[in-house]
Amino acid sequence: MSDNNAKLPPSQQSPAKLAYLGDAVWELCVRETLVNRGVRQPSVEALRYVTAKVQARAVAKLLPGLTEEEADVYRRGRNVGHSNLPKSATLAEYCAATGLECLFGWLHLMGRGERVRELFALSFSGETPDAD
Repeated sequence: MSDNNAKLPPSQQSPAKLAYLGDAVWELCVRETLVNRGVRQPSVEALRYVTAKVQARAVAKLLPGLTEEEADVYRRGRNVGHSNLPKSATLAEYCAATGLECLFGWLHLMGRGERVRELFALSFSGETPDAD
C-alpha cells in the first residue's frame, strides 16, 4: 500500500498531471502579464490567451531555446493520448498545447520559476490572439 502523502519527484509525475498543473501556471502568467500591462478588462482578455491555438504558437517560439531536458518533458506531454479535442483547435495544436502545459507544470514543480517567467515572456511577446 502506497503512502498518499509521499511526494513524487517532478520527473516521475504523469504528463497528464504535469499538464493539469501547467495549465494553471500558464493562466497565472497570462493574468499577471495583463494586470501588469494595465489591460482594462484582464478577465475578458485572458480568455483569448489560454487557448490551444495560442499555446501552440507559443511552443513554436520556444522549442529552439529549450534545453534537452525541457524538450524531453515537452515531448512527454505532447504525446499524451488525447480523446477530448476542443472544436477550436486541431489535434496538432492541442498536442502542442498539452506539451507546453506539461513543461510549465514540470518547471513549476522543479522550483524553476525564473525559467517559467523567461519562457512565458518569450512566448507572450508580440502575441496577438485570434478574435474567435
